[in-house]
Amino acid sequence: MTVKIVTDSTSDLSPQSAKELGVTVVPVYVRFGDKVYRDGIDITQDEFYQKLANSPVHPATSQPSPSDFADAYNRLAKETDEILSVHVSSKVSGTCESALRAKEMAPPGCRIEVVDSFSVSMGLGLVVMVAARVARMGESLQLVLEEVKEAILSTRIFGVLDTLKYLFLGGRIGKAKALLGTLLNVKPMLTMRDGEIMPAGLARTRSKGLDRLFEIVKNALNVQELAIVHSTNPGEAVSFKERLSSILPGERIHIARLGPALGAHAGPGTLLMALRGKLSNLLSESRAEPEKKGVSLPSIRLPKLNLPRR
Repeated sequence: MTVKIVTDSTSDLSPQSAKELGVTVVPVYVRFGDKVYRDGIDITQDEFYQKLANSPVHPATSQPSPSDFADAYNRLAKETDEILSVHVSSKVSGTCESALRAKEMAPPGCRIEVVDSFSVSMGLGLVVMVAARVARMGESLQLVLEEVKEAILSTRIFGVLDTLKYLFLGGRIGKAKALLGTLLNVKPMLTMRDGEIMPAGLARTRSKGLDRLFEIVKNALNVQELAIVHSTNPGEAVSFKERLSSILPGERIHIARLGPALGAHAGPGTLLMALRGKLSNLLSESRAEPEKKGVSLPSIRLPKLNLPRR
């Protein structure tokens, strides 16, 4: 039987991509006040960002429950006896914990492996895509698992935010830092290290932030696949893909939409870039230098999601 792949909606895989790859996506929850929505089911990305901009209440997000995963595993167990469940970093969410608890409720005779991607958004999405492709080749769960672990080690994610407003609203930075960043008009950059979202420097302007992302790809070694993830600006994502196509074949570059889990903290205008491939020692440090000495926001704490338990 073919290994079945499960992930959560923080992977930012589009419904079309998930369907084509045969991936089951379990949605996270988004809450605006008393209203709770399932990501991608009860609320679209357009609706989420409209509410994010206009709602007087800042949204909260929470992981799928163990029963959500158990339902998915039980459905798939009718088709297979091997399931690989790959999820958002356990250092920013309890999603892996929910999946592990659901594993204990799995039907007898069905082997389930739960894997921590140590990433978010399409950093996770690219890993899931590898898993799905290998699984569709009819390979064993053990081989799919080995390929996934290799993909995790070779995947990095970087990004540039347009504003500090949503970090402030989400309680990630203080009002003084948010105000200072607005006055200086700097664009914070982020990356992930050891499964946590970390600051990666500051760009003087948005264009310089995009230049930095371009240089990361230009200097990277053996890039196999890349994803551009935007929150609210598809045109910019397409333009950036066209620019990257000068150094990487266009068919290796995907465009995706940033979902609520990270979008609630990053906000409109965010652009992320996930790439799978071997990076140089310099890039593996995942740090970008500020554009100009003396322009800094000390101790900016970029979003460690810590999705609340339901």
